[in-house]
Amino acid sequence: MSHVVVVGAGLAGLAAACHLVGDGHRVTVLEREDVPGGRAGILQRDGFTFDTGPTVLTMPDLIDRPLRAAGSSLAERLELTLLDPAYRAFYADGSTLEVRHGHEAMRAEIHRECGSVDAAAFDEFVTWLRRLYLTEMPHFIDRNFDRPTDLLSRPAAAARLLAMGGFGRLGPMIRRRFADERLHRLFSFQAMYAGLAPDDALALYAVITYMDSIEGVYFPKGGMRAVPRALADAATDAGAEIRYGTTVTALVRDSGGRVRGVATGEGTVAADAVVCTIDLPTAYTWLLPDLRPPRAVRGIGGRLGGDYSPSCVVWHVGVKGVPEGKAHHNIHFGQQWNEAFEDLMKRGTLMRDPSRLVTVHSLDDDEAAPEGHSTLYVLEPTPNLDVGRLDWKAEREPMRERLLAFLERSGYPTDVVVDELVTPLEWHEQGMAAGTPFALAHTFAQTGPFRPANVDKRVPGLVFAGSGTVPGVGVPMVLPSGRLAAERVNQLVR
Repeated sequence: MSHVVVVGAGLAGLAAACHLVGDGHRVTVLEREDVPGGRAGILQRDGFTFDTGPTVLTMPDLIDRPLRAAGSSLAERLELTLLDPAYRAFYADGSTLEVRHGHEAMRAEIHRECGSVDAAAFDEFVTWLRRLYLTEMPHFIDRNFDRPTDLLSRPAAAARLLAMGGFGRLGPMIRRRFADERLHRLFSFQAMYAGLAPDDALALYAVITYMDSIEGVYFPKGGMRAVPRALADAATDAGAEIRYGTTVTALVRDSGGRVRGVATGEGTVAADAVVCTIDLPTAYTWLLPDLRPPRAVRGIGGRLGGDYSPSCVVWHVGVKGVPEGKAHHNIHFGQQWNEAFEDLMKRGTLMRDPSRLVTVHSLDDDEAAPEGHSTLYVLEPTPNLDVGRLDWKAEREPMRERLLAFLERSGYPTDVVVDELVTPLEWHEQGMAAGTPFALAHTFAQTGPFRPANVDKRVPGLVFAGSGTVPGVGVPMVLPSGRLAAERVNQLVR
């Protein structure tokens, strides 16, 4: 039985562990924190419990897959609630739109708020999105690539994607389909998950719109932190060992460069293969300083290589009172749109007219706040540290004051009991390159076989997983990333 060490008990690492233990490997997961989750972390303070990472959960079947690999199932481990509406969108003109679950409910919402023409256009949009997902997921997302020419190995799927306009731009594609400008924003803001402005993102990233606007958004009982907990429990029940409070300080390599284990503060852990889920650029800096990193993460003139996604500020706020007229997820769009992306990605400044996400976990999580209180997760996109030139030590308190004023204007309770503000500086201190939790942006040159690979032939025995490698950023994509890493391990040690 081969022994595999997984560095990091985030979602990618736990998914990899579930698949690996299901494939018959002996698995040891090493996690520096005291709980599982990684970026899907937890903050507890004065009776409030905050989910500190991703707030939007889609495609639960991608959670079920690693659970089943470990001999369990989603039904056994998690209780999910479908959020309807998935989002409530607030616009600068005072109007609102809801992303409703189900084709008919969303069509009715569009008909009521935007008119019959856009409602009819939604029918065709849904059909197109489903075809896009069915083409992309098995052929271009949920698979390993060894070289760019592997794209040609699925010519029929590539031809379908081309014929559907997948290689056009997302923003113009949405504008051609819908007349109401509010729908342009509602169906294209998801490009930000890929680290791009809608007018820069390929139309194929509408697959993210499909995941949350069509397939639905869910919330697990016990909060988002319940997802890594479920994966960790399934992995350990299947025989994996998870060591918390253990920091990996180095890779152990033999004279030929092959990885033979890892070094920790407590000693060496030998292994036949290592799966590393540290942010990939940081992994090269910390663990492989002797190697020239891949092009996309290579520094030039003191700057990082490649294009990194914008970062964000997240303000975790525990308040007295419960908001009225708000959903679990609330998007507050500013008046400006294209100008905001220019600020973020080119000028490297804060958005002059920001759009923000406010998630109220406590509406559906009894453990999140004391009775009569609420937790607010307030997110504002910001430049990453590579593009931006902001002094976050000086900017911290003004940002907090602006966010508090925004909450008051928007009708949220603002009697603050406890709070914590996370800026790009904190993301960077946690090991996230460019101070962004969203990793490398999904430009064409950083997508699919052009994204940093999950193996480096110079370091046999080492496999990467997580947002910085294939298939890409965020939940749910890091879950297939764990499976793809396990597939690579099976090829290495079979």
